Amino acid sequence: MKKLINDPRNVVPEMLEGLVRVDPGLTRLEGHNVLLRADFAENRGTHRQVALISGGGSGHEPAHAGYVGQGMLSAAVLGDVFTSPPADEVLAAIRAVAGPAGVLLIVKNYTGDRINFGLAAELARAEGIPVEMVIVADDVALSSSVDHAGRRGLAGTIFVHKVAGAASEAGASLAAVAAEARAAAQAVRTMGVALSPGIVPVSGKPGFELGPEEIELGLGIHGEPGIRRVPLQPVDDLVDQLLDPILKDLNPSEETPVALLVNNLGATPVMELILVARRALLVLDDRRLLVERVSLGSFLTSLEMAGVSISVMLLDRQRLERLDAPTRATAWPNAADRIRTGPVSIPEASGQGIEAARSDAPPQTEQGRLLKQALHRIVDAVLDSEASLTESDRVSGDGDLGISLARGARAIEKLLPSLPTDDPAATLRALAMTIQHAVGGTTGPLYAAGLSRASTCFDPASPHDARTWANAFRVAIDAIAELGGAQPGDRTMLDALAPASASLDQAIHAGASPDHALREAISAADAGVQSTLQMLPRRGRASYLGTRVLGHPDPGAEAVSIWLRALANFG
Repeated sequence: MKKLINDPRNVVPEMLEGLVRVDPGLTRLEGHNVLLRADFAENRGTHRQVALISGGGSGHEPAHAGYVGQGMLSAAVLGDVFTSPPADEVLAAIRAVAGPAGVLLIVKNYTGDRINFGLAAELARAEGIPVEMVIVADDVALSSSVDHAGRRGLAGTIFVHKVAGAASEAGASLAAVAAEARAAAQAVRTMGVALSPGIVPVSGKPGFELGPEEIELGLGIHGEPGIRRVPLQPVDDLVDQLLDPILKDLNPSEETPVALLVNNLGATPVMELILVARRALLVLDDRRLLVERVSLGSFLTSLEMAGVSISVMLLDRQRLERLDAPTRATAWPNAADRIRTGPVSIPEASGQGIEAARSDAPPQTEQGRLLKQALHRIVDAVLDSEASLTESDRVSGDGDLGISLARGARAIEKLLPSLPTDDPAATLRALAMTIQHAVGGTTGPLYAAGLSRASTCFDPASPHDARTWANAFRVAIDAIAELGGAQPGDRTMLDALAPASASLDQAIHAGASPDHALREAISAADAGVQSTLQMLPRRGRASYLGTRVLGHPDPGAEAVSIWLRALANFG
């Protein structure tokens, strides 16, 4: 791996530092991977227009920070590379830019983004902040009716940012801005092709592999497979194969005005982008469509992936005016030069950080000592499995599970000395907040939701026996299923969790010892992992892989088996 980086684990924080120094219109929210419009930060809570927030995993630059500025986004929330930012980061961004007019979240249709931004929206509404959310799913490579996680959000999202930003700048209400954003999302379609993969800095390995003369049609921006792999062919033929499904899906009549966006996925020479645009314009002209605007460049990338995506958006008079409205976001082509007018970072308002319950005293009860020892074993097991889980997820997922879980394990390891393990409810709440903050992606909020729900099962006035823990395990799984929208058989962590819980309950109610019941649960989890070898995924990014995952276990289910086995001596 050859990259211009320092420590791979510090890529995102150092990029954030660079962004606020390069772009005078940006300010960082201290303690968070959140970039704000400097003018919004200076007038926190008093501005009268709808605030717009987008974001997602890093590695797609200039998205999303490059679209923060007057006339576009008010804030961008940056996750780790190809990993959704955690809900608390999104919530901090909402609090930082919310004014009386409310906040609109523009979210690409990926499971982790939907879950984390959706959870943050619910929490913000509970605080009295008006929040709406718009999902962008412009990818035509995937059928809208097939049983997968849904069409992905691609470069067409940038058009939605521009339309919504102009509507907000014009003074439209939250409902009106959201309506225009949803209409724009419905009016844009995108499809891409990759000639080579990108390399996530922490893993140091390509996200997928292509043969010397092989390309991937219809892939996602994290390297998820597309509709098929085909031999390399002339650019005109490729552009035709990208545009045909776009136009079939949009089904525009003759003389319909449209906007065209030719997007560099990362490492495509400008010469080749121009060749793509040339053919695309010829095709659109031949279809008798009125191409009112053309944008060409790097709008939403995938690290150093060589390839291109094409987006077409149907226009009406108002939408064209929104595209033409001025903006000071640096990544939009008409952005102007600026001089710095404010600080490079601002402090978060007091009381908004994550505060875990802490106790400096060692555990006073046998249960507290066992719980602390069990957590140590889980941390060690997850850290020892980082490489194997990462490799497993690279084969049958998006390659970041081992990295994400290890990040959470290290955060728990730091927290362990001060965890009040004599109080299981407080400990589980602290773990939930820690994991939500540290892990991100889809995995973090799912585990956090489970731990948070489990914490409600412990009454300080009642004994905490094996039945209590079995019940907590069961309700935690219910929370994970509710938030993630999955069920056993979808090829997720639930395929290990659900049988483990059922086996644990059965053994305990049959009078088995806690140690024997736990071992029965571990055996059931292991069998659940094996069952995923022949399951087609229906949730998350793995759902785009189809039959390619057959013969490989689900990494999320594998992780469950790993940390359950770490508990073998703590029945």
